[in-house]
Amino acid sequence: MSNVFSLLLARESRLLFRRPAELANPLVFFAIVIALFPLAVGPETELLQNISPGLIWVAALLAVLLSLDGLFRSDFEDGSLEQWVLSPHPLPLLVLAKVLAHWAFSGLALVVLAPLLAMMLGLPVRCLPVLLISLLLGTPILSLLGAVGAALTVGLKRGGLLLALLILPLYIPVLILGTGALQASLQGLPAVGQLLWLACLTALAVTFTPFAIAAGLKISVAE
Repeated sequence: MSNVFSLLLARESRLLFRRPAELANPLVFFAIVIALFPLAVGPETELLQNISPGLIWVAALLAVLLSLDGLFRSDFEDGSLEQWVLSPHPLPLLVLAKVLAHWAFSGLALVVLAPLLAMMLGLPVRCLPVLLISLLLGTPILSLLGAVGAALTVGLKRGGLLLALLILPLYIPVLILGTGALQASLQGLPAVGQLLWLACLTALAVTFTPFAIAAGLKISVAE
């Protein structure tokens, strides 16, 4: 199983390298939202600093959601998903490899970009470790939960809006905990509690969502 997982992970990585525009779109969206927001609310450092936790996390959430609509679409159109469903290998393991590759090239890049954009908003340097840890724990949850919606809507021609309606309510706990951790760090308070809850949610997401994604793909392929 580990050999199959690593081979599929390598395959998905090669495919993502061939489509750099799909990888760049969420990052460009993330950067543009944060860069334009000071123009709308004004250049006051204190105001931008106070709203930066919520702004960074909302922008990250929407950027991840933007990248998920086409997660399984190309595989659905070329028949690869049918082969996955008929394969003797566990479907949850296969979809976990695909989502992991997607997160490594989009979510992880977003985490690397976030500190630079956060400093543009006046976020103190002492808050950057909490920002990085919270995004490292939170973005995999966003990708895994979003993949459930992408699996259910992959057979629809215009499933982007339905995907957002299905998944955004599930993102609320991650948004609250991520923003809360960063807000606590900004106020000089410990953020360990929020980070531990994010770690628990990450463990639960990695454990259970591959089965939900596999079930959603089976439903979409059967239709």
